[in-house]
This record gives sequence, C-alpha cells and structure tokens, in this order.
Amino acid sequence: LFAPGAQAQDAPPMSSAAAEGKALFDVSCVTCHGRNAQGVEGRGPSLIGVGAASVEFQVSSGRMPLPRQEAQAHRKPPLFTDEQTRQLAQYIQELGGGPELPEGTNLHSDGDVATGGELFRINCSQCHAFGAGGGALSSGKFAPSLRPASDRQIYAAMLSGPQNMPVFGDNQLRPEQKADIIAYIQETLKHDQDPGGFNLGRYGPSTEGLAIFLVGIVALVFASLWIAGKS
Repeated sequence: LFAPGAQAQDAPPMSSAAAEGKALFDVSCVTCHGRNAQGVEGRGPSLIGVGAASVEFQVSSGRMPLPRQEAQAHRKPPLFTDEQTRQLAQYIQELGGGPELPEGTNLHSDGDVATGGELFRINCSQCHAFGAGGGALSSGKFAPSLRPASDRQIYAAMLSGPQNMPVFGDNQLRPEQKADIIAYIQETLKHDQDPGGFNLGRYGPSTEGLAIFLVGIVALVFASLWIAGKS
C-alpha cells in the first residue's frame, strides 16, 4: 500500500548514441575487450574508467581495432567514421565514466602560441622532439609524430596518456594550457617554412651531426686529393 509507484531501475537507460556505440562495440571490439568492456586476459584491457577521450584517440587515429599484438599500436586510416567514433566513445563513457573531451573540433582558438611553445618544450619535446617529429623509446616503442594529429586527438592523448605517454590531467595542465600547447603545435610546428634550409626531418642533432660528419669527411677527402695532386 505504501510502496512507491515507480521502482528504481538497476541500470539507467543508455542514450541513443551509446546504444548505437554498443552495437558497434559488440561487432568490432568484444572479441578483445570482452562483454561489457571488462577486458579479456591476453587480448585486450578493460575499458571501464578509460573514458570517451581514450576511445576517441585510439579509434579516430586508426590505432584501434588492433590488427595484431605489437609493442605499440601504429597510426593507420580509421575504420570508423567520426560519428561512429563518437558513438563508441559515448558507450564507454556511460558504461564506466572517465575523462571526456570538450565540444568542437577547434580546441586551440583561444590558445597562446608563445606560452604553448614553452609548455611543449618542458613537457613534450623530450619524447616527441622539438619539431614534433617523434622519437624512439625503449622496448620497441616510440613517441609518434604529431603532424597528422588533430586538435581532439592531441587533447585526448593528454587526458588519457596512451602507450608510454604520461597522463596530463587538469591538475597537471589546465584546460587553457592544453589549448596553448595545441595552438603551438598546429600554428607553429606544422607551418614552419624552415627558413634555415633543409630541415633533415627535424629530428634534431642526430641527423644534423651525421650530415655535418658526412659532408666534412667528403670535403676532407677531396681536399687531401687536391693537395696530393698539387704536390
């Protein structure tokens, strides 16, 4: 007689986007990540708590689905459309929560390039190199090039910390600082016209030192031959 008319549901209903994402997940992801994204030992980790940011980074960059087990997932053409990626991300978000990306595709419009450059050199250049061309890490892993990355992918990587990358949550880098870093990458590193000449891949002192060594050795050999011929 005194019981409430509406009983509380055990699980709240999913949004339409999450329902579409679940359908995609059950076809393309369940083999490695298991039912309800709880993971499968030896195949794929649990996705509970990774948030929409991690899913969007991995799926939109083509790293997932993973074709085979390797030291690191490689970037490749994405299998899903942007809309499908958002649906998968929404499903994982509603399933277990976690970091989310802000709305929009341009996440650096309010960023300060100069401040972003300083933050990039302090926090990112050790692995991604000063020119954002990437670099080798240990155990067959590497820091990828940032040149093909979009605003949302860079922001998602900072929030989720994929592979060996540390997590830069809002306690480490505030949202406005993340926008500064993205602005520096997109407005400076991707549009540098290399006024000094050939950039040698922008890999830093390694390629520059090798080029100088080879040019110097060749110059010395020809100088020696010229001196020998004159004498």
